Formats: sequence, structure tokens, C-alpha cells
Amino acid sequence: MQKKPQVTSKLKLEAGSATSTVLLLAGLFFFLCLLFTLHRYYSFYASFDQGIFNQVFWNNLHGRFFQSSLSSSLSTNVVHAGEVATVYYHRLGQHFTPALLLWLPIYALFPSPVTLTVLQVTLITAAGLVLYVLARQYLQPPLTVMITASFYGANAVIGPTLSNFHDISQIPLFVFTLLLAMEKRWWWLFWLMAVLILAVREDAGVGLFGVGVYMILSKRFPRAGFGVCVLSFGYMLALTNLIMPLFSKDISQRFMLERFGQYADGEEASTLEIIWGMISNPLRLIVELVTPIDRTIKYLLGHWLPLAFVPAVAPGSWMIAGFPLLKLLLGKGESVLAITIRYALTVVPGLFYGSILWWSQRQQKFKPSLRRFWVVCICLSLFFTFTSNPNRTFYFLIPDSVKPWIYVSLPQQWQHVAQMRPLLAQIPSNTSVSATTYLVPHLSSRREILRLPALELGNDAKEVIKVDYAIADLWQLQKYQVAFKSDRRLLKDLVTLIDQLTNNREYGIIGFQDGVILLKKAASSDTQATAAWLKFRQQLQLSKQSAT
Repeated sequence: MQKKPQVTSKLKLEAGSATSTVLLLAGLFFFLCLLFTLHRYYSFYASFDQGIFNQVFWNNLHGRFFQSSLSSSLSTNVVHAGEVATVYYHRLGQHFTPALLLWLPIYALFPSPVTLTVLQVTLITAAGLVLYVLARQYLQPPLTVMITASFYGANAVIGPTLSNFHDISQIPLFVFTLLLAMEKRWWWLFWLMAVLILAVREDAGVGLFGVGVYMILSKRFPRAGFGVCVLSFGYMLALTNLIMPLFSKDISQRFMLERFGQYADGEEASTLEIIWGMISNPLRLIVELVTPIDRTIKYLLGHWLPLAFVPAVAPGSWMIAGFPLLKLLLGKGESVLAITIRYALTVVPGLFYGSILWWSQRQQKFKPSLRRFWVVCICLSLFFTFTSNPNRTFYFLIPDSVKPWIYVSLPQQWQHVAQMRPLLAQIPSNTSVSATTYLVPHLSSRREILRLPALELGNDAKEVIKVDYAIADLWQLQKYQVAFKSDRRLLKDLVTLIDQLTNNREYGIIGFQDGVILLKKAASSDTQATAAWLKFRQQLQLSKQSAT
């Protein structure tokens, strides 16, 4: 009779210890990810997407909801039709992301690209804590700690967290909360999360559809599961075929073709046409599903590794994660099978929930030897994450290229930043500007901004203008052009553009420091800045000649 209180006390002690361990893991994850992402931003390695989302938030704050000149520069009207980017372009035609409005009050308090970086790390860290609470519904404390440690050590979690801000960073938190609400039978919260998941972006319903399929096949909540499937599938079809085309033709003329153009004929395709293309040609579907075989296997192993390969044999993981995984495997392009890119996060919730369900039936198998193997798997996942240098976060530790050798040291980059900032400070916040990729985020809190070499945009008066300022970090391109063709091509184009703009005196050189050039429309060139530019340009020519 005296053993029962002792057992209860022991369980409480284990639960308390597990919670302390998880909070320590979450704190460590938050601190390190925030440290590296902030360093990435302040050392000018955050790139174009950070600028896009910051401009969207900035425009939202000023009542111009989801407008972005940076997004406009990626639209089908600009990319395919050769039109000029506009400040009044609505990004909802590319990605339907109303859930971003949830965080607008936070951005209103701290209107800066840095706010988005902090928000992203916070969202992912919070998702891990909700996962821990979810695991506790089924598992003993030691297993809950391992599941949570696997999440914070997963390549598919760390890589996207260290990237530019992205809308998919909301998915793990929303899905884990939805699954927890399902376990607790908190249906009001369940349906609220379902709506928020759909509001993240137009394709988020794919993961929600997987949850509905699990609810049906597991026979736990078949009626609710059927409702989830109808809601998610119907919403995606209505959104992509009826609502998004009201803003622009990007979904049919660009994004569908870029990802799933192999299933369609012609220069545009709706989601319905893509689905029919898949169904009507099953052989092509199978080929796309498994090829390229090496990258597909590597991608799956990367997802399974931090969970000690349990998702590979967990039915729940396949039911839920199978649908977002299918979407990636059937698509084309380098990014769909890159585990450190944001799309990988869509697969994560299903894999982890399925692993929880699998372990709930086999907790007696959690022996010390298996625990050691699992720890090794997590350590390997961390190792592969670090060595992959996700989003160039660890550029100061890992060279971008070995042959030829390309490495930028920490002192070297920060010295470059120090010389670049005075030039950026010369650009007024209420003027139009065009900048190279890594400068865009730092200048994106404005109405009119483009990425070089573009100089023309349509303003609010529906007039086509040329930007007031142009700034280019040629030093950065010079460093990387030896190994990367895109940087080499852009460097050549920018030098040609600068020569043209200065020779016809349309723009004047008003600043030049350490390979960074600042141009102003209709200004007289500064003598010292012009001399420094000509000297740098001559060095570029000499470097080109020696390379040939």
C-alpha cells in the first residue's frame, strides 16, 4: 500500500526533471539560433526574401496591405512580360498569406527586419515546447525529452530557422497545437488552428489534409477528419483558382509551371489542370516521385536521422507527413529537396507526431543502448547541419568553396560592413532605391525599392520613374565570382551598367568605399569617389585578365 505514493512521487520527479531539461534545450536552441541569425543579418548575409517580407510588413503597417515592389519584381508580368515592377503590386497573387497579420502588432512596436528574425526563432522554439506537451500525452518523461531534443537537433528545423524570415515558420507551431487540441478534445482550438494553418499560405492545406486522412484511417475521429479533408482541399482549390487570380496571374503562369510544369502543356496551368495532368499520366507521376533517386533517398534519411529512423516505419508519420512530402517529391527544382530550406518544415510535424504514436506502443523498447544510438543520431544530424552551412550562416567558419578557395573571415567581413554603413546612411528613408541582394533587407523599410540591375518602377501615381539612388556591393560579388557563375555574370552586368549611367551623366557617383558604390540620380560625381571607383574597376580588369 505504501508503494503507490512512492511511484507517484517518482513520476512527478521524472516529469519535473524532464520539463527542466526541455526548457534548457529550448533556451539553448533559442539563444544559439538567435545569435547566429542576428549575426547573419548584421553582417549583411541576410538576403532578398528578408527584404520582401520586411517590405510587406512595412506596407501592412502603413495600410497598404500585402503590397511590395520587391515581390512585383518577381511577378510574371515582370519576369515573363518584361513590364516594370510597381509599388502597388499585391503579393497575395503569388502567395496568399493573411496569417502574417497576426504578428503585425509586434512589428508595429519594433518596425525592423530584425523583428522578423526574432519572431521566426521564437515561433520555432515555441513549436518545440508544444511538441513536448503533445509527447507527454503518450510517452514517459525520458522519451518526451528525446523527442523534443530530436526536434531541436533536426537539420530540417535548424536550417530553415537560420534562413531569411519565411511564412512557413508558423507551420510547426500551428500544426502541433492543432494535434494537441485533437488529443485534448479541445475542438474550438482545433478548428481555430485549422483556419490559421490554411491562412499561412495557399499550399499549407496539403499538410492539414494529411491530418484529416490520419483522423479517418486511424478511426479515432472519422467525421471530423472528413471535414478537415473537405475544408483543406476545397479551400486550396477555391483559393488558387478563384481568389488568387484576382490579384495577379502568378499562380497559373509562374508558380504552377515552375514547380509542376512537367504535368501541363502550354504557358499557364491551374491547380486543377496540374492535378489532372498527374492523374492522367501515372507513369510520369511514378518517375517524378522517385527521381532523382540519390537525392530522394538522401532527403528522406535527413528527415529520419534525428528521430533514429523511426518515421520510416511509423504509419502515422506516413499518413500525415506523406502528403506534404508527396508535394515536394513530385515537384521540380533544386529547392524542393533541400533539407535546410523552408519547405522541409512542412514535413516535420507529421514525422514527429507519427513517431510519438509509434513509441507509445513500444515504450518498453527504450533501453539504454537504444538511447545511446538515438543520441548519436541527433549528434550526426547536428554535424550535418553545421557542415552544410545553411544559408551561409557559418560563412566565417566554413569556406564557400575549396577549389577555388573562397573564405571570408569574421574581421574581414565586419571591417567591410563598417565601411559600407556610412554609404547606406546617405540614402534617405523616403526616397527610392535599387540595391544588390544583401543590401536589400537593410533598405527595405520603404515604399520604393528594387534589386539591381533594375532601376525603373511604377510609383503610386502610376508613373514609371527611375530610382533616386542605386547602391551595389561589388566587393562581395568580387569575392564570390571566382567560383559562382551567377555572381560573375552579375558583377559584369553591374560594371557595364555603372559605366553607362555615369558616362551619360544620368547618375553621379557620390560615394565609394571598399568596393561599395553609391549612385544618385542627376547628381554630379564626387571626384574622390570616382577616382576610387576607377581604381577598383581597373583591379577587376586585372583580375579578369590574370584569371584567363
